[in-house]
Amino acid sequence: MPKPDRPQQDSASYRAKKQFFDSLLTVYGRKPVLEALRDPAVKLFRLHLAESNKPAGILDEILGIAKSQGADIQHHDRKALSRISKNSKQDQGVAADLQCKAYQSLEQFLSQPPRADFRLLALDRITNPQNLGMIIRSACAGNVDGILLPQKGGAQIDALVIKASAGTVFRAPIIHCPTLPEALAKLREAGATICALSSHARQTLGDFNPSGGSVYVLGNETEGVSTETAKHCNHQLSIPMNNGVESLNVAVTAALIAFQDAI
Repeated sequence: MPKPDRPQQDSASYRAKKQFFDSLLTVYGRKPVLEALRDPAVKLFRLHLAESNKPAGILDEILGIAKSQGADIQHHDRKALSRISKNSKQDQGVAADLQCKAYQSLEQFLSQPPRADFRLLALDRITNPQNLGMIIRSACAGNVDGILLPQKGGAQIDALVIKASAGTVFRAPIIHCPTLPEALAKLREAGATICALSSHARQTLGDFNPSGGSVYVLGNETEGVSTETAKHCNHQLSIPMNNGVESLNVAVTAALIAFQDAI
């Protein structure tokens, strides 16, 4: 994600510029970038290309779309591009800063929540890109107002996530934050109820009826919700299971929450 110049941190123009850059999603790789640019829900702000790129049809198509949208096009050496993509091994000489209507920071979400009884999924160290993609797809299709995605400690949006999400990542209500514990603390201050999903909890998901905003924390595929994250949770919920099954895949759990009121 690009960062604005910082001449005066407290100025209105700086805050507006920071809010804009916080709303950009950076995607890398030739096929992921092209798929994003073909999505009508996406607007390209800036295209980054490696100066060492050799001619290729897919690059011509990407450039053509960028020019048709009037996007800023910049060329970089490989080292500079790797600082933008943060993945020099897989960026294939291409990165793009995208404007996605549903992609926002936690501060932006809290300033204008979609409803008083909002429902969020919070991802605590989800490391498998396929799980992240499937969670995004279920949340986009179901009754969820946002997916809280920390920028540290877990999988980030890449080619595998985009593929697993079936392209819904560009329309999904993703809320980015630096770390999950910090974000949960802010949500609790805003009056939200924070619930950790745990197979050991006595209260079930079906018995839980929050009166205001609620956040459902999904833990790491192996270790579950971390101790640090659990400190910010004021409820623990389980999903009843039969035949000695102890847990479900985290993406399946996310789907059950997303469609809880619809089925």
